[in-house]
Amino acid sequence: MASIAVYCVKGGVGKTTLAANLAWCAASISRRKTLLWDLDAANGSGFLLGVDPKRKHSADSMFGDGGDPAKLIQPTAYAGLDLLPADETIRKLDRQLDRIGKKKRLARMTAGLGKDYDRIIFDCPPVLNELSAQIIRAADLIIVPLPPSPLSARAFDVVVEEVRGSGKGHPPILPVLSMIDLRRSLHREAREANPNWPVIPLASAVEQCAVERRPVGAFAPRSPAARAISQLWTAIERKLASR
Repeated sequence: MASIAVYCVKGGVGKTTLAANLAWCAASISRRKTLLWDLDAANGSGFLLGVDPKRKHSADSMFGDGGDPAKLIQPTAYAGLDLLPADETIRKLDRQLDRIGKKKRLARMTAGLGKDYDRIIFDCPPVLNELSAQIIRAADLIIVPLPPSPLSARAFDVVVEEVRGSGKGHPPILPVLSMIDLRRSLHREAREANPNWPVIPLASAVEQCAVERRPVGAFAPRSPAARAISQLWTAIERKLASR
């Protein structure tokens, strides 16, 4: 099992869309049994996959003693892909984690879920707190989507500092240039400055995910965006294989 966090401290970078699409790639292209774990209170991942969360249990209830995340897992319309949805109770999770004082609670839960899944992908909130620290401890790889802008560059520096500050055994970081439009000079300069970073183009197909409530590969498999996301997933699998 490998766990992958899609994380950035800056909002509006395409994080949730990327997480949902990578989870689809894991299940549909690599044929990995995959869990998309939404840790953002907006439950954007569930929306993009067409899943409306059942409210039998609150999303933060699993983190207490005796909590069972399996009770919240829901299937999606895609073979091999399940969702662990979020809701507004996740907003209280940082305080709850501080209160219970278990620094590796998320990592232990992830390891337990790893008995049933080959890949666990975290859709992370844009925060810098105890929850983000626990995500870093639980992740084998951190994907950081970054649209070309000075604020994104600053956000990346913050993420790198946070990850490296977690200790010598911190997970590797894979930055991804997202929402790239090479007609714009700033975007071309960002691409030229980071030629080895994966690129996700600014494309109508990506924007249509929220309209279709489906991953790009499910409704526009031949689009440049679908190919770029598939190539990113291949790079992720290679990076995991080299651990």
